[in-house]
Amino acid sequence: MTGEVEANKSQGASEDRYGDHHSSASDDDSNAVEVTFDDGNPYRRKSSMVLSEADSPKFPSSKSATQCLVHQFLEGHRYDKPKRPRRESVDHKHEDIVSEVGLDDYVEPKGKAAVSQNDVASATEADSDASADIGGVDQKTWRRAVRRGEESDVNHINSRLLTKKQLTDMAWGVRELSRRLGSIRLKFKARSIFLLTKAYDRELIPKTREVAKWLLSHDRDVRYTVYVEESLEANNEFDAPGLLEELHQEYVKSGRVDGVNWKLALQARLRYWSERMCRRRPHTFDFVITMGGDGTVLYASWLFQRIVPPVLSFSLGSLGFLTKFDFNDYHDILDTAFREGVTVSLRLRFEGTVMRSQKKPNQLSQNEYLDEKGTKRKRDLIEELIGEEREDERTHRPDLTFEILNEIVIDRGPNPTMSYTEIFGDDEHFTSVLADGVCVSTPTGSTAYNLAAGGSLCHPENPVMLVTSICAHTLSFRPIILPDTIVLRIGVPYNARTNSWASFDGRERIELFPGDYVTISASRFPFASVQPQGRRSEDWVKSISAKLGWNTRQKQKNDGYGHWSR
Repeated sequence: MTGEVEANKSQGASEDRYGDHHSSASDDDSNAVEVTFDDGNPYRRKSSMVLSEADSPKFPSSKSATQCLVHQFLEGHRYDKPKRPRRESVDHKHEDIVSEVGLDDYVEPKGKAAVSQNDVASATEADSDASADIGGVDQKTWRRAVRRGEESDVNHINSRLLTKKQLTDMAWGVRELSRRLGSIRLKFKARSIFLLTKAYDRELIPKTREVAKWLLSHDRDVRYTVYVEESLEANNEFDAPGLLEELHQEYVKSGRVDGVNWKLALQARLRYWSERMCRRRPHTFDFVITMGGDGTVLYASWLFQRIVPPVLSFSLGSLGFLTKFDFNDYHDILDTAFREGVTVSLRLRFEGTVMRSQKKPNQLSQNEYLDEKGTKRKRDLIEELIGEEREDERTHRPDLTFEILNEIVIDRGPNPTMSYTEIFGDDEHFTSVLADGVCVSTPTGSTAYNLAAGGSLCHPENPVMLVTSICAHTLSFRPIILPDTIVLRIGVPYNARTNSWASFDGRERIELFPGDYVTISASRFPFASVQPQGRRSEDWVKSISAKLGWNTRQKQKNDGYGHWSR
């Protein structure tokens, strides 16, 4: 059963270097996306064949910069009001896969007033990332709010909490979309291919060159534009001028060229990406291919902080929980993916925001201040986060925001003593922690730092947060698993002896001073991972058995065993 959905063309951002006005993704195709139900998929149910009561599928019709196929589904509800399907329509023949309630609605803050939609749109939708720096959106929004003195923005920044219902709707929508995407193949015309590898690994650079040459070859039916890391432009191992010359000679031998014009065309199709380009214009790329291990996949997540194109990962690293494809078969794998479509899994990511403590007007020291009556009082992080809020007081401001795929860790850093942190969930104070640190992991990251700290293994499709202490100075702090609809806050109390440090997927290290805290919640921008055909749950169990030796022991002997005879 096949259903075809027309994806509207959207204008992309202008290219600083290449002069492109939009991505080349399916610009000349009237039917750009083909959704194919896999007959052999074990998760397909007969009920999917019945006409759905849900709203008909919608795609963004505005001039959004978003051109990534998967995120067209995620962005659909931002621009289109849901409509009831017409039963007499012959086009509505399969179950809707994009009409999740509240999938990408703006999540209102806790408080009497909310931030206006225009402010949110200007802060989060402009070119997908309003700033080349991660976290710039939050910082600019807060400064603009303070200058205007708007009460709504103050409440938004002061509490930094999402309403339970809207967060639940958003998380449920992403999970439901992921479930449905897992049973279909998405066939689309990818034109701009993003290649990611370890630029310092001399064994992987020739493989990257080989894949780039294969994509640019005259044998391909589609004229792909290939992006490689900008450091490879002058790399002797990659030898970009030699690669272009080899390709030009192949085109000459095929009899399809007329001299210099095709050589210039090849030069225009081999391009170079930078981190700034990934942050500001992620919609430029239609498809991502990684060559390395799990760390390379994490780097792809780090580069694309909001929109993540579908990522196909070849296993060329150590463990490879996230790399599902064998590089030796890359010809057939890529050819099949581009010709027959791909199955996509949406991996849960966390959004972590660093909140900085603001000084009080009459603050005397780090944790002491004078109130209106001139009485000396001590600042209390618990009271500020879950106590009653004053309308005219801003206790914290947002600093940086990160989208992470594995874990957020708050630890002691270079300090020789334990860290002292407080953990909050929604409007409750959970506990105080004296330990080397606390690890908050996604299900995907359960086999990483969480595992080393003694946390539970968790299937990546579980909608949960895993909280594990790191060398806690107590016998009773057991790892806990929380729903992904909760908003965690982990902060350094004002009376802590030392500062703490926060790390995000092991890359960014941010110092937390007394009074600072980090909010952790489910992200509205999941990681789109291309999966091989078959049973994903079975693949995951095989992975932890083969790579970690899960439940491996010598089998019990049974030879010669018999009951005692009298």
